[in-house]
Amino acid sequence: MDPSNHTRVTEFIMQGLFDHPHHQGLFFGIFLCLYTAIIMGNSLIIVAIVIHPPLHTPMYFFITNLALVDILCTSTVVPKMLENLMQEKKTISFGGCITQVIVLTSSLGTELLLLTVMSYDRYVAVCLPLHYVKLMNKEICIYSAAGIWVVGTINSLINVFLLLRLDFCGSHLIQHFFCEIPTILALSCSSTYLNEIMMFMADIFLAMGNFLLTSVSYSFIIITILKIQSSKGKQRAFSTCSSHLLVVTLYYSTIIYTYIQPTSSNTLVAIMYTLVTPTLNPVIYSLRNKEVKVAMKRILPFTTKS
Repeated sequence: MDPSNHTRVTEFIMQGLFDHPHHQGLFFGIFLCLYTAIIMGNSLIIVAIVIHPPLHTPMYFFITNLALVDILCTSTVVPKMLENLMQEKKTISFGGCITQVIVLTSSLGTELLLLTVMSYDRYVAVCLPLHYVKLMNKEICIYSAAGIWVVGTINSLINVFLLLRLDFCGSHLIQHFFCEIPTILALSCSSTYLNEIMMFMADIFLAMGNFLLTSVSYSFIIITILKIQSSKGKQRAFSTCSSHLLVVTLYYSTIIYTYIQPTSSNTLVAIMYTLVTPTLNPVIYSLRNKEVKVAMKRILPFTTKS
């Protein structure tokens, strides 16, 4: 294409949820409530874990990181989405769009890795309980968390670097309610071959690799639980990983749904992993844990019955 036809893009026009003008007030109310629940729920989980010593365990250390990822991910998407719902012209600046891509890509990669490490934690707790203190000591947990954030960030920066080398011409209409790599690549008039290769590699190593490792961990967990003779022992062993298993199932089901359904359904999937899952995570992790409930009563004393 003639370089003279290339224009430096300064903003994108958002669509997605915004093509239903009569429902925008309803969407605004629902998404504002969900966003408030995400910030409050995940913040309460973080504070509860920090102030309550019985929750100073490897599993809850990683749950703290997961809550931070959820807050970061949703805070990048939802405020701009709410702003656009209240405006006639639904736009996002080029810089704002790239910022969303950086934080979202980093957050999603980091969350995949966190869920995998948490699966390993449950594997050690159930299958190798005598070695748990040694294999999941404080130093290992800190190094693991730091490595996870570094890998997620590097993956994001590589993808964004490849994105910034592209030219954009013609339509600047993004068929989504936030910026992500596939929707931006669709607007480029340059070759996106390298971007697609990088996305494919990320899918293989981050998505498929972590899914396989998580599946292997839970396969060993299930085998170990089935070998326990007493029903009470089986129930106790399963209760140690049931919350995490539910979160993993919820998270990976949205990813799998993305691949088996047509592109038109991606808005629903995006709402799931940017709003619904981060809302449910703190509920799932606190619902059946007595220590979390005790910590919550310390933070919110009015919840204690007189």
